[in-house]
Amino acid sequence: MRGLLLFFLVFSALTAFSDSKTDNLFDELKAEFGKKSYYDHQKEVRIQHLKAALFSVPGTDLNRQFNICNKLYDEYKSYQYDSAYVYANKLQGLSNALHDKAKIDFSKIKIGFILLSSGMFKETFDSMHGIDVHNLDDSVKVEYYSILTRAYYDLANYDNDRIYSPRYKMQANMYIDSAIKLSKPGSYDNIYLTGYKKLKNGHIDSAAAIFNQLLDPKKLTEHQYAIVASTLSNVYLNTQKDKCIELLTRATMSDIRSSTKETIALFWLAELLYKKGDIQNTYIALKYAQADAEFYGARQRKIQIGTLMPIVAAEIITYKEREERRFIIFLSIVTVLAVLVIVISILLSKQLKKLKQKEKIIDDKNVQLEKVNLKLLEGAKIMEDYIGYFFNVISGYILQLERIKRSVDTKLSIKKYDDIQLMANNINIKKERDTLFYTFDHVFIKIFPNFIEEFNALFNKEDQIWPKEHEVLTTDLRIFALMRMGISDTETIAKILEYSEKTIYVYKQRIKAKALIHGDEFEHRIMAIKAVDISGR
Repeated sequence: MRGLLLFFLVFSALTAFSDSKTDNLFDELKAEFGKKSYYDHQKEVRIQHLKAALFSVPGTDLNRQFNICNKLYDEYKSYQYDSAYVYANKLQGLSNALHDKAKIDFSKIKIGFILLSSGMFKETFDSMHGIDVHNLDDSVKVEYYSILTRAYYDLANYDNDRIYSPRYKMQANMYIDSAIKLSKPGSYDNIYLTGYKKLKNGHIDSAAAIFNQLLDPKKLTEHQYAIVASTLSNVYLNTQKDKCIELLTRATMSDIRSSTKETIALFWLAELLYKKGDIQNTYIALKYAQADAEFYGARQRKIQIGTLMPIVAAEIITYKEREERRFIIFLSIVTVLAVLVIVISILLSKQLKKLKQKEKIIDDKNVQLEKVNLKLLEGAKIMEDYIGYFFNVISGYILQLERIKRSVDTKLSIKKYDDIQLMANNINIKKERDTLFYTFDHVFIKIFPNFIEEFNALFNKEDQIWPKEHEVLTTDLRIFALMRMGISDTETIAKILEYSEKTIYVYKQRIKAKALIHGDEFEHRIMAIKAVDISGR
């Protein structure tokens, strides 16, 4: 049971992959359909150049006219039946004027090809009648035998009976053997005709090997690639439908690029897509196949397409009607669901509005708490650093006072009063104060490493205050450093720095007057200078 389930899963996966590949390839084909006018324009330009060259040839130079008419015929032979027929007749008229039997037979072969391409079997055989192959070049002989080969094989398929079909097939085999023998070994014609004979005589595996070897886009022209790919598709027709569709799609793209209108690949592709149930793409393929058949003038192809087109068009109409009914049902369901969604959305919107109001209150509180928390952390950091440093300083002073007290007691006990005076004179109050400021400055800069830069950012360059090489903070900077520490009282700052209150006031006013920001905003900006990252983020 598990094995069977696994088989179905693998088969489904492969089928999905195959369909995806086919769809992607058909998308490429649709893109090429959009470029048809571009490719056709290129061909028309080549044709116009040849026509201009033909017009300029003197009326007496029949051989040169013949060569240019042959090139025009080659451009038209798979592009437009009527024009090809006109230039094939011109070839015949010029060859008659030249009294050249080889050129006359050459012209008949050209007429035979386009008659066969148009589906006119009798007229093809009439045109090929009376040709003397002995006077023709080998390449022309190969063309002659190839046309008769195709004519008899097509006639055998058309009759499809037990009496005439085997005769026609035998005739075709005889002609194709002659073509293979005359073609150059290893050439495109030699390999293709060999594979074609094997295919027509039921040697499928051998034919597949030959055509797969030949199918190299780097070595073939677009037209040759289309012929090989469409012929190879017949090998996989009854065994690998997706492979067959892929080959015909690629053949059709090559036909478009070479502006080949006399093509069977696109019609075969439409038939396969129809059998597969892909009605939409079938209709697209048939429309372009019908346009090509009309443009070229292929009678047989127009009949074939005309038989299938009404059936597909009817199914398209049925499909569209079915899709319209489904769409109406779907639209009704969507409408009901949309009403429900609107009602639910209104209810949810009201709930969300209430939630957002509550969330905003919570967010505002969280922002306030975060600010308070940062201030507390900052204060704790300041207290931690300053208490630690100043505890060490005070401890040092206590030890120093203890040593002085012992020394004084000793000196008093032995009545060395002059030594006591000398010891008092050795105490350098200025040096001790400088040490105190030095300690304060270093601790402050450790807590506020960007203070000096951010402070100076509030001034023009010429008014900025920068410490000298031996300084940490100047007196001006120290005043605002104390303010940043939270000491805003002028009297307290004056006592710490041992200046008068008036002096401190003048310092502050003079500095604030030079700032780019005035009033209370200046002090707010000083207080906004961040301490070292204490949030851990």
